[in-house]
Amino acid sequence: MLPSGDGGKKNSEFPVGDAEASDEPVAQEAVAEQPVAELIEETEENRDEFSWLNEPVADDEPDAPAPDEVALLPEVTEEVAPPDTAEDIDAGAEALPFDVAIDDAEEAIPAEDLPLPPEDAAEDEFSWLNQPVEPGDDDIDGETPYAAPAVAGAVPASNWLQRLSAGLARSSGQLSGQITDLFTKRKLDEDTLQDFEDVLIQADFGPETAMRITDRLSDGRFGKDITGEAVRNILAEEVEKALTPVARPLELDLSVKPHVILVVGVNGTGKTTTIGKLAAKLTQGGLKVTLGAGDTFRAAAVEQLKIWGERTGSAVVAKAIGADAAGLVYEAYDEAVRNGSDVLIIDTAGRLQNKTELMAELEKIVRVLQKRVPDAPHTVLQTLDATTGQNALNQVEIFRNVAGVNGLVMTKLDGTARGGILVAIAAKHRLPVYFIGVGEGIDDLEPFKANEFAAAIAGRATS
Repeated sequence: MLPSGDGGKKNSEFPVGDAEASDEPVAQEAVAEQPVAELIEETEENRDEFSWLNEPVADDEPDAPAPDEVALLPEVTEEVAPPDTAEDIDAGAEALPFDVAIDDAEEAIPAEDLPLPPEDAAEDEFSWLNQPVEPGDDDIDGETPYAAPAVAGAVPASNWLQRLSAGLARSSGQLSGQITDLFTKRKLDEDTLQDFEDVLIQADFGPETAMRITDRLSDGRFGKDITGEAVRNILAEEVEKALTPVARPLELDLSVKPHVILVVGVNGTGKTTTIGKLAAKLTQGGLKVTLGAGDTFRAAAVEQLKIWGERTGSAVVAKAIGADAAGLVYEAYDEAVRNGSDVLIIDTAGRLQNKTELMAELEKIVRVLQKRVPDAPHTVLQTLDATTGQNALNQVEIFRNVAGVNGLVMTKLDGTARGGILVAIAAKHRLPVYFIGVGEGIDDLEPFKANEFAAAIAGRATS
């Protein structure tokens, strides 16, 4: 739902959320901010390596921007290869085409088969949906549901479903095998139900969802034979029911310039790559983007963001390694205002939730933004690594309280046999899930759809 040019006019289809502003650290409730259709993302490979600031965070307001420290990277039409030896740079950074067609755009060939399109080709290859879609009946944490745009990716839906099923093969394969073992030549009794509940909990679906599924399974079937196929159908239906309220598209309030997106999460969850793909998506839609390299602890993160800036024609504001992140954010906002950007996307360091000093710095970043514009950041995305299992639940709790997370991106679902963690997170936190990733290719991150995920994890084909 992105207009393709006139960023200065208020778009009535992107209502402004009611974000709270404060100069003090506060635990912010999830804000149903208006979201952008489909971002795509990849993983960062440095989950085990964190560099930490040893000095306490300064409380004074950062200095005004220094012009020579603002790196504005020009638009380029030539492909820029990522460094071959930087282990922190995601493997998919070299694949950049964003073949996104919305509404009546012609179906494009898969992005991996295309070279990076030149800037002047973007207008011909992308059309943007400008018609609002009526919101649904489900509320998330009491907020008005998002108006969901009808979005169709350039990659045919059948291809995405195949990749989704392949990506969730570890989870669905293990579940399917255990279901077959449990329900072959065995009547449904208490022991069988308990065993099945244990299987679901081991797959990280969580006790609440596991009990709901087993209750549904036992209804009218107790003491009778039941096939594995029937069990898989019930599993898919209950998972879809649990995930439908949180399956929301990302939209932006384009009447706000710049619309500030803060991306947070532990290192290795795909923050920087997600930012790059989002920037490509937005610039191809006719929007002007500025990127803030707020992960000042990792040189690789800064370099990676610069590469994405070059490829997408986005301005990049970066400083020396170890610089104050809040100060950089201050400068990035000023630069985005100066150059007339529609969107400012800010990267952050991968702060572990038990590092008090660094979490305090993240709070400071939010305070600095709110001094510039009271309701910023307008969108706070958290990237989550599915392979971390139950730890992801705790990460959402912490980052939500500190930074006001109001949307999630789940990555690396192809790297775990416990894909049920997404269901557990949805049941506990009820935050919108905007995107899921099932691989390292550029098309392996798509807008989240509950029915597709439910069918794939249950090993049941979608229609």
